[in-house]
This record gives sequence, C-alpha cells and structure tokens, in this order.
Amino acid sequence: MKNRSAVGQRVQLALGSAILALLIVGTVSYRAVLMSVESQRWVKHTDDVLDNLNALLAGMESAEASYRGFALSGDEADFAAYLAGIDNAERAETAVRTLTSDNPTQQRRLPHLDELVSEKVRFGNAVVILRRTRGLQAAADAVQSGSGRQIMKQLYASVQEMQNEELQLMVLRNEEAERRITQTKVIVLLGTAIGILIAVIAGWSARRAHIARELAEEARREGEERFRDLANNISQLAWIADRNGSITWYNKRWFDYTGTTLKEMAGSGWKKALHPDQSERVVEKITRCMQSGEVWEDTFLLRAQDGTYHPFLSRAVPICDAEGNISRWFGTNTDISERQRIEDELFAEKERAQITLKSIGDAVICTDMESNITFLNPIAKKMTGWPGQEALGHHVTEVFQILDATSRKTIPNPLELAMVQNQVLSLPLNCVLLQRNGVEIPVEDSVAPIHDRQGNVTGAVIVFRDVSAAQAIAQQMAYLAQHDFLTGLPNRMLLNDRVNQAIALAPRHKRKVAVLFLDLDGFKHINDSLGHAVGDKLLQSVAGRLANCLRETDSISRQGGDEFVVLLSEIEAAEDAAMIAQRMLQSVGAVHSIDQYNLHVTTSIGISVHPDDGLDSETLVKNADIAMYHAKEHGRRSYQFFKQDMNLRAVERQSIEESLRNALGNHEFVVHYQPKVDLRTGDITGAEALLRWEHPVRGMVSPAEFIPIAEESGLIVPIGSWVLRESCRQACAWLDAGLPLKTIAVNISAIEFRDGHFLESVFSILDETGLDPGHLELELTESILMKSTEATSLMLKTLRAKGIQIAIDDFGTGYSSLSYLTKFPVDVIKIDQSFVRHIDAAHDNTAIVTAIIGMGRSLNLRVVAEGVESLEELEFLQAHQCDEAQGYYFSRPEVAGQFAKLLQDGITVSFPSINGHALLPRV
Repeated sequence: MKNRSAVGQRVQLALGSAILALLIVGTVSYRAVLMSVESQRWVKHTDDVLDNLNALLAGMESAEASYRGFALSGDEADFAAYLAGIDNAERAETAVRTLTSDNPTQQRRLPHLDELVSEKVRFGNAVVILRRTRGLQAAADAVQSGSGRQIMKQLYASVQEMQNEELQLMVLRNEEAERRITQTKVIVLLGTAIGILIAVIAGWSARRAHIARELAEEARREGEERFRDLANNISQLAWIADRNGSITWYNKRWFDYTGTTLKEMAGSGWKKALHPDQSERVVEKITRCMQSGEVWEDTFLLRAQDGTYHPFLSRAVPICDAEGNISRWFGTNTDISERQRIEDELFAEKERAQITLKSIGDAVICTDMESNITFLNPIAKKMTGWPGQEALGHHVTEVFQILDATSRKTIPNPLELAMVQNQVLSLPLNCVLLQRNGVEIPVEDSVAPIHDRQGNVTGAVIVFRDVSAAQAIAQQMAYLAQHDFLTGLPNRMLLNDRVNQAIALAPRHKRKVAVLFLDLDGFKHINDSLGHAVGDKLLQSVAGRLANCLRETDSISRQGGDEFVVLLSEIEAAEDAAMIAQRMLQSVGAVHSIDQYNLHVTTSIGISVHPDDGLDSETLVKNADIAMYHAKEHGRRSYQFFKQDMNLRAVERQSIEESLRNALGNHEFVVHYQPKVDLRTGDITGAEALLRWEHPVRGMVSPAEFIPIAEESGLIVPIGSWVLRESCRQACAWLDAGLPLKTIAVNISAIEFRDGHFLESVFSILDETGLDPGHLELELTESILMKSTEATSLMLKTLRAKGIQIAIDDFGTGYSSLSYLTKFPVDVIKIDQSFVRHIDAAHDNTAIVTAIIGMGRSLNLRVVAEGVESLEELEFLQAHQCDEAQGYYFSRPEVAGQFAKLLQDGITVSFPSINGHALLPRV
C-alpha cells in the first residue's frame, strides 16, 4: 500500500510535475505567441507612425514651396497646392495623434508639434495675403524675414525627435523581445528536462516550447526586416553606430548617394565622405556628444558619388539598454541643398529689397499698430532730419509732421487714418513736411496699411517725396509757356490775352488801345555775319530798350525772330502811340555795345488802333503787321499807321504768292534774253536770261512785283532752278544751230545760293542739258558774297573748278568792298544801271563809273555796263575802255526766237568810231 501510495504519490508528483511542466511550457508558449503578435503589432505601429510623420513633413514642405511660389508668381495653382499641402499635413498629424495615444512621451511632444504646424500655416497665410494685397515686394520681404524658415527648422527637429523616439522604442522593444526569447529558452530547457523525466508530458511541452521559439525568432527577424525596409526607404541617409561611434550599418540611401560600400564605410570610414575642411570639426563634435550622451546635430558638406559636395543636416540620438546605458546611436543625414538654395535666393531678394529701399529717391517710413516708427530709409532720415536709430520707437507724429501750406494747421496723420480705415490713402494737396530743424518741404505721399497673416492691420507704411523741384519746374514751365525764353518778355499767347483784356476795359475807361508791330532792320545780316550768340544778345538789348520806352500799364512781347509787338493799353488818341513809336525808333537806333562790337540796328513800326483798325487781338496784330511792311517799303526806320488800302495791298501780295505756287505747274513763266555787246567789235558776246511771268488774268507781271514775294516765300528756289534749266537748254539749242553765243548769264538769288542742294542742282542741270560749263555765267549780288565768306569762297571755287564763270551783278550798290574781289574767284563785274544813267562831266556817276572800269581792268576782270540807253552813254563807256554793255540802246530782252535772229543778224544800231576807226554793225 505504501509502495502503491508512494507510486501513487510519485505518479501524482509526476503528474503534478507534468502538469506543472505543461503549465510552465504552455505559459511560455502562449507568452511566445503573444510576444510574436505584439512584435508584429509594434513593427506595424512604428511603420505607421513614421509614415505619417513623413507625410506631415511632406505636406508642410509642399505647403512651404507652394506659398513661396505663390509669393513670387501670384499663380493660383501654387495657392491650390498650398491648401492641399496643409490638408495632407493635418490629416497626417491627426493619424499620429491617434497612433501615439498610448505613448505619453509622444503625447507630450504633440502640442508643440501642433503649435509649430499652426504657426507655419499662419505664416503661409500671411505671405499669401501680402502677395494678394501688397504685391510681390511685400510678400518677398515676409518670406525673406526668415520666420518661415525658423518655424520649418523647428518642425523638422520636432518630427525628427518623434521619429527617433519611435525608432528607439522599436529597438528597445526588439531588445525586450530578445530578452524574453532568452527567458523562454531557459524555461523550454527546463520543460525539456522535466519532459525527459516525464516523457510524454515533457515531449509535448518541449514541442510547444520549440514552436514558441520559432515564432519568436520569426517575429524578431520580421521586425528587423520591417525596420530595415523602413530605414532604406526614408528620404534621409540613415546609419547606426555602436556606443563608440563606429558605424555598423547604413541604409540604402547612403550608398546610393555616396557610391560607397559597407566595407568602405564600416567603422570610421564615414570620415572619407566629409569635406576635408570640415572633417576635423565634425569628428570633434560628434566624439564629444557620444561621450556626454547628448543628442548630436551639425551641418556639414557631404561628398556625392559624382565628387560634388552638398550641405547636409545630420542628427544622431542615443539608444539605451534596459539598464539605461547607451548601447547604440541612430542617426540621419538630411540633404538641405534645395532648402539652402531657396534660403539664399530669399536672402538675395531681401537684400535687393533693402538696397532698393535705401537707393530709391522716395522716402519710406513704417510704423506698428501704435503708430510708433519701426523703419526709415535714408531718404526719410534726410527729409525728416531724424537719424534712423533715434527715430525708431517714436510716435510718427513726432517725426513726420504735416501742415497745410495755406492754413498752417496740422492735418490728421495719414498713417493713422490708413490703419483706421484699412485702405490706401494719400496726403491732401498743398501739404508741407516740417523738418526737425523747422524747415518746411512740400511733399506728396501714399499710405497703405500693413496686415498680418490673418488680415489684421499691424501697422502702416508711407512713401513720400520732396516735390519742391517739381513745383519749381511746374512754375517755370508755366512761365515759359507764356514768355519768350530769350528775352523773358511775354509771348504771343500771353500778349493776346492782355490785348483782349485791354479791349474789354477800353470802353469802360473811355480809352483807346494801340498795338505796335516792330521788325528790326538789318538784324539778319548781323545774325548771319557775327553769329547767333551776338544776335541773341542784340535782341536782349533791343528788348530792354523797348521796355524802357513803355509805361507800367503797357506790355511788350517778342513774337519770334526779330519781331516785337507792343500793347499800349490806355491811350487817349492815336498821337500818343506815335510819340511812343518815335521814342522807340530813337532808342533802338542808338549804338548797341555787344561784346567787342558796336552795332547799329533800326526798326520799322506798324501801328493799329482799337476800335478803328480791329475789334480783337488777332485783327489788331495782323493790321499792325501790315502797316509795318509799309514802313519798311517807305525807307525803314519809320512808323506807319494802318490804313485800309494797306490791307488791300496785303491781300494783293497774298494773291500773287498763291498764283506763284501754281505758275510753274501751269507753264506761265517764260525766259527773255537780252544781249551783251562787245564795245570794241560790236559783236554779241552773250545773253542775260531774264524771267517773265505771263499771268492768265493779270497779264505780264513785272519781276519787281513777284521776285521779292518769291524770295520771301521760298518759291524762288524751284523757280530759279527752272530758269537755269531752261536757259541752259536754250543755249545748247543755239550752239547746236551754229549761232555765235559765248555765254548765257543767269541771275542767282541769295535764297538759291544758300540752299543746301544748290551746287548739286547746277551740276545736275548741266549734265541733263549737255551745256559746256564754260558757256554758263552765274550772276551774284555783292550781298551774297559778304555772308559766310568761307562757305561762299568754297562754293565759288567749286563752280570755277567746273569752268563756270562768276559775275558780280549791280556792282557798287552793295558793300562795294574791294577786298572781297581779291578773295573770291570772280570773272566779271557789272556796273549797275543807276550809275550808267546821266553820265556827264558834271555828274558824280561819271567818277564812279570811271573808277569801277579802272579797278576792273587793274584786276583783270571783264567789266559790263548795264542799262545803256543812249549814244552818249555808249560813247562814254567806249572812251573809258569798258569791255561790254547791255541795255535798251542795243536791244530789249527778247523771246528765244527773236534773240536767235539777233545772234544771226547782229546788232543793227550805229556805233561811234574809236581812234578814227568806225565800228560797223555786224551784217
């Protein structure tokens, strides 16, 4: 019984032991299963947390890039991308909050993460609002302030801490799993020993323990695989080092970037990838951190596989064992090249904005919400008289004091109004800025409120400028618009207003109004010969003298050129205007000392009186102008009152000018030819071409009537060209017919000679007609030669070089200076007909003609006398050995057909004998 009892006890003990072993093994197995499931859950949990943290960062990075893009471009697509990035980040943040609800450490970090995300969103919204309300510059300034980058840097750090916490937690959990597996192994061995004693129970227990171990190992391997997959697919370069800093593992991104292998990088091989200039610093810092156990963070250049270096932000956190000792380090390297590039660009933009604000010509002042100054650019400091640092913090009304220029009262400060009304404003017109030293400056400005990211007003900015110069220019322009720039006298527009005002007041005061039109005599010659500088000073001298002749109520205006108009606003009778006109004639006629010259100039004056000669300014000035021309026609240096028949003559002149404009096209001109006769042989030596106008209504118009008008209107240039062409063509025809013609003389006016295309026109006509230049003689007056002597000499030499002969027409009526005869290449001098007439022993003309002939012979010039009409005149010229003559005594000017007969038949008049030999007419 005892044995049985003992056996029973042993059996019970064995059964108990077996049951105990079974329970132990079962418990261990169940624990292993739970550990496997828990390990899988931990890996998935860590994977989810890291994925959502990366998604949060990706969303915020997308939002940051989008609002910066929107700040630069204003593109609504960037704004939409910005909203999408924020939405993705917020969803990821909510997922992280849920996943880490069982982790107190992570939960404590979440409020800070949430605050950073919200702060970043507020900053992004502010940039968007600034771009839409203030434009590119304001948004760029906000982005360049660095606030957004600082927030993002903190966000990176916060997310990095949470990621490191999850990875560290997962590593700790893996270590816990390994520890538990070790414990399980011990228990399984114990169960196996018991199973040996109790075979069936122990075997069954051992089997369960073996299965549990395999599951645990599988769970551990799967966890490690998940960690490696996760670490290999993150955007950073990840690594694990032992407690001494020797690298034991790199993720795939490291090898892809550096192009190295684990064998090359194992241990301390990572130093090879650092920039040589930074290696020592980085090694020293990371060694210090690993010794102290503090988190390591640094920025350095890391070499890529193509040999280039890029900036990286590196961060490493310690991993501790169960006893709290550091067993490993987990680190990440983040490429910040793009971020640094963007920061550099934003910094450059900010610098450009700062330079722009400092270099622009406008002053800029910024204030906060309390109207205290936060910024002044250099122009603002200069205009207000406040140094920048001293002005900062002062209320804007202390620095920027604005007064109404008229009332001298202080006006409401526009910056405060802009903030209260929340809109862009401008200063009222006519405002002045009171500088710190009391000096006043007229200013204009524009004021705008400054908003934060929520659209709330946080301050204001004012841009203002000194308009002193602009106002002075405006006043000067207004003055110049009504005054002559040279003399400072009122111009035509201002004078017309004054004349009309005087006309309106005249009946009330029972007075008359007179208008005097003055034109200087001989001014053009002075201006051309001495230059415009002297001419301008002469005009100023004349203007001063005319002004001295007037009363305070009178006005004088320069109409242009050498013309002046005087308004006598209140006179009792026309004789009052005559007295002032006479005073002006004397004052202007006195010598003018200009530079080194003593100049004499006279004036001709026309006078019209209201109401007899006109009822408005335009009529009075026009009629005074007409009277002035009559004063010139009557000897100059005189005045003439307007008469109605003067207007008729002016109308007649205008009618002639209009008819002249159509005369060429209507073939109304014709050339007559007057022979020049050799006084020794009686032969015709040449012909002078004389223009005639056969008007279809007026009949034959005298050259004395239309030539001056043609010269004044400029029509003489095309008319003279036609005469030259027609004369050359006719001369060729006569020469081709075998008729004896030596030269054809054509008169050239001063207007033609000064024309820029004169030489070109002469040579072109010769080429066109085929006339030998030796047969052409151009007749010029003395006045032409005396103007611009150098240019004239060059032109005459050019003509002579072609073989063309030069004659001085009307010699003796102009300057009669002998010096120009030696300066210019002249062939012929023509004695004016006014000297030829009435030649007798008692007349002064006798001495003049004799002197001219003698001078011509001594200079080897051919002398031609004009206007010979009697035998006595012919005999005198022959007796004094004049070379040639022309005039009615020989023949009147004839049309081409009649002149051809003269060339063929010769002159039929009688010639006296010379030295006993009779000169017979050519038959």
